Amino acid sequence: MARVFFGLEVSDEVARQLVVVRQPWEGARWQSRQQLHLTLAFLGEVQADAVSLACQLARQVKAPPFRLNVQGLGRFGSVERPRILWAGVAPEEPVHQLYEQLAGYLQEAGFTLDNHPFKPHITLSRFRGKGVSLAGLLAAGQDCVFGALDVTEFVLFESTPGAEGSVYKVLERFPLVH
Repeated sequence: MARVFFGLEVSDEVARQLVVVRQPWEGARWQSRQQLHLTLAFLGEVQADAVSLACQLARQVKAPPFRLNVQGLGRFGSVERPRILWAGVAPEEPVHQLYEQLAGYLQEAGFTLDNHPFKPHITLSRFRGKGVSLAGLLAAGQDCVFGALDVTEFVLFESTPGAEGSVYKVLERFPLVH
C-alpha cells in the first residue's frame, strides 16, 4: 500500500518567498520547503496495481503548460479557529482544467476523490488545538505576491509519515504539452 496524490511542485524561488510568512503560533505546524506543493487529486492509501492504473490514466491528460502567480493568503476553517493557512494562485482556470480532466479519468476508473469543491492552493501551515486568529495576517497578506510558477508538468507523489511531518517522493512526472 502507498499513500499517493497528484500535484504540482513549487519552485525554490517561490518556496523562499512563502516561508517568510511563518510565525511562531502555538499549534501551528508549518510546512517545510520540501512539503510545499499544490494538490490536484488525493488518492489516499492504494495498492500497487492502483498506482499503476492511476499513472496510465494520468498519461492520457492533454493540457498545455501554463503560468501561475502565487499570491494572496487564505484559510480553511474560521478566522478564529483555522485548520489550514494557504497561499492562493491566479489564474485558477488552467489548474481547474487540469484537475477536471485528471479527476474525470480517475473517477471514471473507480477512484474516490475528495468531495469538497476543488480550490487550488499551497498549504503553508496546519493548526491544531487552540484557536489562533489569522485576521491580521490574512489582511496583510491579501495582496502579497510570492512569485510565479511555470507549470510544465504534474507529478504523482508518494507521502510517507516522518518525524517532521510527511515526506514526499515523486513517483512519476507527467509533462504538459501543447
